[in-house]
Amino acid sequence: MSQTTVSRALNGFPEVSEKTRQLVLAAAAKHNYKPNSRARRLATGKSMTIGHLVSVSKEHEMVNPIFADFIAGASARYAQSGYDLLLSLVPDEDEFTSYKELAARSAVDGVVVHAPRADEQRIAQLNDLNIPFVVHGRSSNTIEKYNWVDVNNERSFYRATQLLIELGHKTIGLINGVAEMDFAMRRAKGYRRALKENQIKLTDDYLTHSEMTEPNGYKNALTLLDLPTPPTALVTSSIIMANGIRRALDERDLKLGRDVSVITHDDDLSYFRDAAAVPVYTATRSSVREAGRLSADLLLKIIADPGRAPEGILLDAELILGSSTKPPRKP
Repeated sequence: MSQTTVSRALNGFPEVSEKTRQLVLAAAAKHNYKPNSRARRLATGKSMTIGHLVSVSKEHEMVNPIFADFIAGASARYAQSGYDLLLSLVPDEDEFTSYKELAARSAVDGVVVHAPRADEQRIAQLNDLNIPFVVHGRSSNTIEKYNWVDVNNERSFYRATQLLIELGHKTIGLINGVAEMDFAMRRAKGYRRALKENQIKLTDDYLTHSEMTEPNGYKNALTLLDLPTPPTALVTSSIIMANGIRRALDERDLKLGRDVSVITHDDDLSYFRDAAAVPVYTATRSSVREAGRLSADLLLKIIADPGRAPEGILLDAELILGSSTKPPRKP
């Protein structure tokens, strides 16, 4: 095997077959080979660093178990290809300035964009800066071309709502994420579509938007339970919020599943994984760690081949039945 082939395999070049790559990686592991990062930077002219900028404000904080699992999946892939991870927390208003500074200093070879809004300005800005990037999610209202990895949020929440309707529920609430986030908009669209197709008319009082935290799940559940006609079922955007919903039900002496059915989107979080034969929650399950790995793979391909056409990767969530969903309780 030539030195060039070995080098390309270690650096994650796409033209090297997976079989060859695994042989090279196995040999490197056997001999405890670690490439010299400084020599690699000098030889390639690259920083060998991937940037993740996290916007933090009083209203929106990305540092949570979902983000942690995504980073775990992505960083493992970076390490395999000899890349370092640069993680920066920046105020919302300073994010684009930070991207410009990274580009001016050639500090990173690419970036991953998190939490896209339906009207996402960062995509056009990064295209103008000519920095390779991948968006974790999508932006429905942009006309820009870009690379992305996303879960089929609309279909997931359509299926979840449809399941509850098939069980006999007619008053179904949605406890959703922040309304401006693209994923939340798509989830609400799937929820509404299922209701419309089944001729179920519910007011917007049955839909709440907020940060996906346990306290917000608790507070929003209580708000819905206080409606003149409270929901017999709830769909929620996060297992973290689902735990808040469960606390609200306990406080009202209501039993999860028996009195109020709940379906959650759980992102298959390692910290909250339910290994029981019958899970507590019925869930639309999607691995955010796998999304991190796929985003990293796509970004490394763009860095290796800047001229490649933009690509989108759409993942389907698996509907997992648990003990939290049953037909509505008879009066």
